[in-house]
This record gives sequence, structure tokens and C-alpha cells, in this order.
Amino acid sequence: MDRWIQIVLIITPGVWSGNWGVKFESQCALRGTSVILKCQYDYPYFQWVTSVSWSKGVYTSGSWRRISLNELPSPPHYKYIGNKWHDCSLQVNNVQSADEGRYYFSFVTSLNRWKSKGYAHLSVKELTAVVEPNAVTEGDTVRLNCESGCPEPAQIVWRRDGQRVSNSVFKARREDAGRYYCAVFGQETSRSAIVTLNVYYAPKQVTLSVSPSSNIIKGGSVTVSCSSEANPPVKPNGYSLYKDGQLMGFGQSRVISDVEPSNSGWYQCQAWNNITWRGNDHIDSPGVHLDVQYPPLNISVSVEPDYITKGSSVNLTCSGAANPAADNHTWFKWTESLGSSSLVQVGSGPVLTLPSVEETHTGLYLCYVRNRLGENNSTVMMLVQDNQQGLWRLF
Repeated sequence: MDRWIQIVLIITPGVWSGNWGVKFESQCALRGTSVILKCQYDYPYFQWVTSVSWSKGVYTSGSWRRISLNELPSPPHYKYIGNKWHDCSLQVNNVQSADEGRYYFSFVTSLNRWKSKGYAHLSVKELTAVVEPNAVTEGDTVRLNCESGCPEPAQIVWRRDGQRVSNSVFKARREDAGRYYCAVFGQETSRSAIVTLNVYYAPKQVTLSVSPSSNIIKGGSVTVSCSSEANPPVKPNGYSLYKDGQLMGFGQSRVISDVEPSNSGWYQCQAWNNITWRGNDHIDSPGVHLDVQYPPLNISVSVEPDYITKGSSVNLTCSGAANPAADNHTWFKWTESLGSSSLVQVGSGPVLTLPSVEETHTGLYLCYVRNRLGENNSTVMMLVQDNQQGLWRLF
């Protein structure tokens, strides 16, 4: 007898209260998440459930009708997770906007069938990302708000250009600019539309470049250009160019044609975009030295001492400008022989020393100076004796 009772209990799992009915809980879900429509049902005892089904209410031609979930366009994301006793819960995966609506439950027992009059309503909402404000100056405070539209928002994560954002309130830096969205933690298929944060900042990495950067030769052409990283970008007239601390003019670049040695010096660029950083709105670049190279120029000869007595020593010095420095000095003297004249080398080096001046040293002198770019010579200088005073002088 005990065994018979045990068998009856197993095959008649209905609720002993014996009342027909279904109880639902409506739900609010974010698009892209999964949700469970909770459901409980009851039926008379001494019956057992043979089949269960869910349908969705569709409003057409002025009335509601029920369509089985198996007949909907995308039934695979519906999953019955209840049983054939009391739980009739339905799981909806990857919820989409089209899933919003009324859901009905029905079941068949060994003796009867039941269709619910009530329904579970599924509301589908979108995540909305809000960046406040969405345009800031570097250093301003930014707040990220994610609005879900559901009564109990899920745990939210933020990403910028795909990278996780740890704080929803922060002081804006230039690298914080980008495309933001919020998503449900663990279910990031549920995400908001992208919103953009624009961060304005003063010029950074202001640089000045010189082209060509080396071997700038007298008579050639050189271009100096300014550049920077800034938001908003620096306009051409926002750049100013300085040489040795003196303003040359405005503009992003400047071409110096027919370069002269006087163009050598320290150049610097200054950038401005109307944004202040730490009290400064004009940001300087590092200085760049412009080095103009040229062959020897302005060669001259000087004498020491100014007045020379016979037998004394005298130094003739050859000097001038050259870049790179002169690597060769050669001294010549005009000589006459048999009615003709010629240049005869009489020394080398910047200084020509005549150790004991006498009449034979009288004459015309000049020096040649050379570097790798060319050579040049001084004007002709005459070492001559002043007969009235008996002294030699250089004219």
C-alpha cells in the first residue's frame, strides 16, 4: 500500500490546491541583454501537464491576436526555462526592440487546457550615453552619465575608443578626447550609441624646423617652418617667428632667399590658439640655430707695429670671415724681373713675419685665404719706406 501511494505522488505533481491560474511579472530589459519573464502556473490536482507554450500578442486589424513564439521570425532567442509543474518562466536572449510587447502562456493537462487571460509585458529600452559637457577645455571637469530607462539599471561600464574608462568623473586631458559609449557589464552587446568628447587645449610640442637642415650655403635658399599639436589647430597667423629674440613676422613658414651670413642666428617659433595653459597663451618652441656657410669674405691685411724701423721685425696679419673657418692662408709678393712682374709665394699661415726689415722687403703684398667652399684674396698692400722719416709703413 505504501508503494502505491508513492507512485501516485510522482505521477500527479499538480498543486493540491487545485485552482487554475497563471501569474506573471512584467519586465524591463535593455536591448542586447538577456531577461527572464517570470511566470508561475497552477492547475487541479490529480492532473498532469502534457505540454506548455508561449505566444506573443500582435495587434492587427484593430484587435489583438496571439502568435506562437515558434512562428516568429527569430524564435531561437526564446528559451523556455520552466517545467511541467509550476514554473513557466521564459528567457529572452539578446533582446531587441521588436521583442517588446505582451507575452501569453498556455498549457495542456491530461484532462483540460488553459490559456492565460493576463500577460507579461516586456519593455525594451536603450542605453543612452551622456557626456557633460561634450566640449571642454583641458583641465575642466567631465561627467559621464549612462541612462537606461529601466527602473533598476544594470552595472555599467564605460569605454573610450574601445579602452576601458575607470572613472565617470574626471579632469579632462587632451588624451581623453574621443568616442565614448556605455555598456552593461558582462553583456557588452548591450551598449549605447557613441558620443564624442572634444577637448580643447593650448599648443603643445611646438617645433621649428629648418630646410635644408644642414649645409646652408650663402646665396642659397632656406625655409623655416613652425608646427604644433593643438585643438583648435593653430591658424597660420597664430604663429610668430623670432630671430635672436627679435620678431621677424607672423605666419607658419618663411622662405629666406639669397641667404647671407647675417641670417645666421637663433630662431624660435611661438604658437597661439586662444587657449591658456598654466597662465600662458603663447607657447614657445625650442630654439634652432641657423648656420650659414660661406667662402672667405672681406679679407684684409694689417701690420704690427704701425711704423717699422730698418732691421726690426714686423708681422703682416691676414684676416677675414669664413664659415667653416679658413684652412689655408698663402702670402704672395709682386716681384719684377727683366721687365716683367709675377706673384711669388713668400709664406703661409695667417701671419707673415719679416724678421729684419730692409730695402728688399719693399713691395706689394697680398694673401689668399681658402676653405672648402672657395677662396678669396685680400686687396694689394704696399710695404714702403717713408724717405722723410726713414720708416716703413703699410699702405
